[in-house]
Amino acid sequence: MNEIFTHVATHPILASLAIVAAVVVAIYEWREARHSAGSVSPQEAVMLINRGALVVDIRPADAFEAGHIGGARRLGSDQIVAGASAIERFKDKTIVTVCESGVTAAAAARQLLRLGFKNPVNLRGGINAWRAEQLPVVKGS
Repeated sequence: MNEIFTHVATHPILASLAIVAAVVVAIYEWREARHSAGSVSPQEAVMLINRGALVVDIRPADAFEAGHIGGARRLGSDQIVAGASAIERFKDKTIVTVCESGVTAAAAARQLLRLGFKNPVNLRGGINAWRAEQLPVVKGS
């Protein structure tokens, strides 16, 4: 422990920079946690769905009909930006957002969080990750 104090005493600028860097990282992480919705793996999504989570697929209609998670509701990303009134009654439920790769659905989950939804999460990797895990998809609308 004395070695740390000796090092700080002999290198005060370096020690100060390390403290500043640690504070910046802590603030960044805190802001990200506060302003972002979480993401879940396909296996975690299965557990959430089994507990009653709503799956919202924001892909285009043709992609949705080609294969989607069973029980998913298709909701265009434009509808989420407009206020997500179609799923307003599910504000207190866990909502799993799904797109092709997970990028657009992450933005949709963040928008739902801003709209007051309690627990929106993104399917990490999207429907591609779901299929890679060989989980079932339903075809048609």
